[in-house]
Amino acid sequence: MKRRSVLKGIGAALAAPALLPVYATAPAKPVLRIAHITDVHLKNDLGAPGKFVKCLHHLQGQTPRVDFILNGGDVVFDMNKESLSAIDNQWKLVQDTMQADCRLPVHYCLGNHDIWWNENDKGQALYGKQYAMHRLQLTRPYYSFMGGGWKFIVLDSVHLDVDGTWYIGKLGDEQFTWLENELKQTDARMPVLVMSHIPILTATNLIDDDVVNKWVMLGGDMHTDVSKIVRLFYRYPNVKLCLSGHIHLREKLV
Repeated sequence: MKRRSVLKGIGAALAAPALLPVYATAPAKPVLRIAHITDVHLKNDLGAPGKFVKCLHHLQGQTPRVDFILNGGDVVFDMNKESLSAIDNQWKLVQDTMQADCRLPVHYCLGNHDIWWNENDKGQALYGKQYAMHRLQLTRPYYSFMGGGWKFIVLDSVHLDVDGTWYIGKLGDEQFTWLENELKQTDARMPVLVMSHIPILTATNLIDDDVVNKWVMLGGDMHTDVSKIVRLFYRYPNVKLCLSGHIHLREKLV
């Protein structure tokens, strides 16, 4: 076909829909609006409390309004190797700030900095995750809840490494079985959002200026059971979105 004929044909095709009747339809109304914040690392330094208050006010001033907040962990600056008094002060700052400046419900995930790993205090009843769970009123570090026709699954992705000295990202057998049952018992038509602190999968650990002939990825940077989790999600396509934090960078993986 000659170019002019082709252009005429395209023009006719574009014009044709205008001849069809137009039916007014109401725009889809959002069922829910959430705010995801993560890795706040709140401490009484560098003007951080005032900046966090500004963030909370910004969230609560949105239109349409935000229904609730998902906090992806590392709520306080750092509990690792800290004294109990220093930890108490960090959590008091968080709770005083939230009580004074946040009227939205908040659902929390535990981050690696929300865990008390001080070798001298292993005998304490609040050692490990228990302190943060007590402060956040969590009966266990992973859970699910419903909202706006969605199911929200909050994972506990931070665990001690095999040598007990540092952490890696994983679920463990018990939590994986729980996650599998949660998805199995959810209506296939109901969308699911999953939140973890450590990313299930990330590409940011490939950003490195010092690569010689291979990348070295640490078990604390990403879930070490990523393949197992991805295979599970392929069985349940109603898992629509996974949110995470930990890496202090923004990315979107499809």
